[in-house]
This record gives sequence, structure tokens and C-alpha cells, in this order.
Amino acid sequence: MSGHGTTGEPDAGAPGVSGFSAGEVVSSAGGAARSAAGRAPAPVSLAELERQVAEHRDGPAYGQDSLISCDRLVRIFTADGVEVQALQGLDLLVGKGELMALVGASGSGKSTLLNILAGLDVPTAGAASVGGYDLLAMDAKSRLRYRREVVGFIWQQTSRNLLPYLTSAQNVVLPMQLSGRGGLRHKRQRAARAAELLGILGVSHCHDRRPAQMSGGEQQRAAIAVALANDPAVVLADEPTGELDSATAEQVFGAFRTANEQLGTTVVVVTHDQSVADAVHRTVAIRDGRTASEVVRRTEIDEHGRESVVAREYATVDRAGRLQLPRDYTEALEIRRRVLLELQQDHITVRPDDHPESRQD
Repeated sequence: MSGHGTTGEPDAGAPGVSGFSAGEVVSSAGGAARSAAGRAPAPVSLAELERQVAEHRDGPAYGQDSLISCDRLVRIFTADGVEVQALQGLDLLVGKGELMALVGASGSGKSTLLNILAGLDVPTAGAASVGGYDLLAMDAKSRLRYRREVVGFIWQQTSRNLLPYLTSAQNVVLPMQLSGRGGLRHKRQRAARAAELLGILGVSHCHDRRPAQMSGGEQQRAAIAVALANDPAVVLADEPTGELDSATAEQVFGAFRTANEQLGTTVVVVTHDQSVADAVHRTVAIRDGRTASEVVRRTEIDEHGRESVVAREYATVDRAGRLQLPRDYTEALEIRRRVLLELQQDHITVRPDDHPESRQD
């Protein structure tokens, strides 16, 4: 099996098979990683190591050009003296203007990650930033401002997104008032902004309706308008189509696409809906608290001028050089504990260890 960066279909529930860090692959003299000729790589000199360290120190910071940057993010929960690691050194970069989805089995860590990005939870360790805000260093005042102005958040339960005693237009206006955009002289601008957003998202007819007078799909599209009220850098949505039928879910996702394309808003959606995951530009699978694989979709034009969407799946390699192999791959080759790596000129070959001990559970 050759590791070219692609995998089969991600299995969100599969246990990860630990890879090796890049440093271990290059410097190992014990035979786990060999050159094509079968010789161990020559040891790196002290001068070369110093040069590499200086180059790394003087180079651009990790994720500095990304809107969202998560670097070796850790989140540990403690209950009754038992520690649970929801995130185990997760790395993630999201560029400005992306429309992407996070997928994974229940307990994989995707909702924990979304709550951290929304400013609703604080990571235990690592580094995370959104729009220049350091999510580990914010005080209470900065965190409140961040939640009001930098991110918009949409819950799965439609009842959590809108105040029941306000109309949809009043719900959209409220975040503008809370963010300090109050004052009588701004009242007309706030009303115009609310009407504009409801119109863009196809629910202008709900302008004067309260949530109880709206369908579930209308409520979620109005909720997207609320999330967009203060022109946030990113909108985060936790299973926004989970309570909707397929036709209504398509309308709601269409609203996210409209916000992304017309307003330039970055959108990150946690979802179990495969139709949603297949419709975004990039889908990141999270497994066991780490990013495991990505599906990237691009529009290509063939020699006859016909457009088609081409999806390619990649295994992700984190900052420590670790990757996870899909369960169907490991089961097919009876991989249990370890693998052999061979460094070729343009790829790394991954082979199961043929020693009987390695096939024992």
C-alpha cells in the first residue's frame, strides 16, 4: 500500500493507526524508514539542524494567512475524576471565504471544536485564533465582543436561534443593538439591514412573523440572517439541517451558499447530512479528536468545454507528522500495531509488519 496522500472513504469511527513524525522518518536508523536503496539516511549535522531551526523560527507563523487557525488543539473534560480527551492535538486551517463542513461520528470532537471556535468553550492547551482573536487569551469582555461581532452561531434546535416573542426582523435587529450599534439615528439603517438579509435569504415574507408562525426551514433561514446581522467574519452552524426534511434542508443549505457567495462570509458547518457534506468546497473528517482526512472539490472543464465537479480525498498529516489510516485499509492488511515505512523518491510506501507479534491484538 503506497501512501500518496490519498485514502479510501473515511470511516469516522475507525481507530487511528499512529503514523510517524517527519523527524522520526528522516532520522531513524533502525529500519522503520529506509531509502529506496535500503540504506538508512545519513545523520544530519549539528550545523544543518541549527540552520533548519533558524529557518523555521524566521519563517511565517503557522496559519498566519488563515482566518481560522488551530494548532495542536487539546480539550480535556473531567467528570467524577475521569478525564476525557475530546480533542487530542487537532490541527485545522480555514481560509477566508471558504464554505466547508466538519464530519465525524458522535464523540469525535467536532462539536467541541465548533464550541471553541464560537467562543462558547475554552481549549485546555494548544493554540487557536479566529480573525486575529486568540481564543486562549481573551478576557470576559473580549470574549463577549468576539461572540457578538466576529462569529455568528446557529444551533440545530430552531427554538434556540430566535426569541419567540420577536418577529424575524426584530430578531435580526437585536444583535445590532447589543453590539453597540444602537441609538435612534441608526434605527432606520438597522431596519434596512434586517430587510436586506431576510430578502437575500428568501424569507422576506416572514418579516413580521414570529417563530411560531414560521416553518422550521423559514426559522433556520431567519436564524442565518440573525447570525449575519453584524457582518461576522465567520458563521458556524451545528447540525443546522438535522431537524429538517431533505427538501427543506436543501433550501437552508442554499441560504448558507448565498451568504458565502454574495456576502463573502466564511461558513463552517458541522453535519451528518451527506448531501450537505458533498455540496461544500471542502469536507474535513474528524476522528478521535484529530483531523483524519479531507475531501477537496474543484470544478474542472474538459476538452469539450463541459464542467464537472471533481472530488479527491486526502489523508491529513498533522504538525507532528501523524496520520490516521482508514479501518478498511488496516483490516484488509491485518494491521494491528505497527507498519514499515520506506521513503521513495516521490512517495512513502507503507507496508504491514510481517512479524507475527505485530498481528496480535
